[in-house]
Amino acid sequence: MATTSTPGGAAPRTSLWGRLDERIGGYAYIAPFFIVFGLFGLIPILFTAWVSLHQWGALSDPTFVSFDNYARLLADPRFWNAAFNTLSIWVISTVPQLILALFLAHVLNETLLRGKGIFRMAMLVPNITSVLAVGIVFSSIFGRDYGLMNFLLESLGLNRVDWQASQPSSHVAISTMVMWRWTGYNTLILLAAMQAIPRDLYEVAAMDGAGRLRQFFTVTVPQLRNTIIFVTIVSTIGGMQIFTEPLVFGGTQQAITGGAARQYQTLALFLYEQGFRNFQFGYASTIAWVLFIVILGFSVVNLLLTRRIARD
Repeated sequence: MATTSTPGGAAPRTSLWGRLDERIGGYAYIAPFFIVFGLFGLIPILFTAWVSLHQWGALSDPTFVSFDNYARLLADPRFWNAAFNTLSIWVISTVPQLILALFLAHVLNETLLRGKGIFRMAMLVPNITSVLAVGIVFSSIFGRDYGLMNFLLESLGLNRVDWQASQPSSHVAISTMVMWRWTGYNTLILLAAMQAIPRDLYEVAAMDGAGRLRQFFTVTVPQLRNTIIFVTIVSTIGGMQIFTEPLVFGGTQQAITGGAARQYQTLALFLYEQGFRNFQFGYASTIAWVLFIVILGFSVVNLLLTRRIARD
């Protein structure tokens, strides 16, 4: 028993097990998470930081070089090219994606729409589809000789486009793949937030003479500020780590380098190239840590914006 009675109506005395349960019981419940995170998250991160301070090849022992890898990375034009490609693909994919997701969520939130459950389930289909299958299909769609996009361009009297050859065209093709995969996911998040908006706000706006369009911009969008910031930051973090789409889009050995001129090589592909093709583990770890710092910076910005909006 956890407690024992004492004569004279005194307060019950807690047993040793009861006192231990009160003090460490809560920690024991959350311990599995921290153990798993420590083994598969924190320790690899710290080990990667240690490796980034060393020169380490496949057939050589690690040699301490301090921050030379970081200085080398910042002076490497391939790194800045990969950073530009990553940022460009993120802008082209994320901005239209979030606008389209907001529109689709508004449509699915309409009370007169029938079959909402079917449409909502359809929104998740791209997200649960294999990324490899998506990449293969879209690589065929944007094929140079027999692709659907070039067929449509020729039907409109325009010239064919070699989508892999140039930087702008390859970024558009890869961004289309990203948009198709993640628009439905963001739509459902925005839809859930829309359904939490009190209907009284819309009734008051209607009484003031606001039409449907004005209600959307004066009631819906302001109420979704926190959610919009959340999906923007999540999309940014995902965009910074984009890997599979450009890898499958290349379809050849040049896929790892992002084409012959590195026209669509992202930071994740550059990291993979240095670590698993060139076996420069120290340099690859440096890229990983720089990428981690960038993502951490976006997370801090998200936290500060959310707190400021909450105060307002």
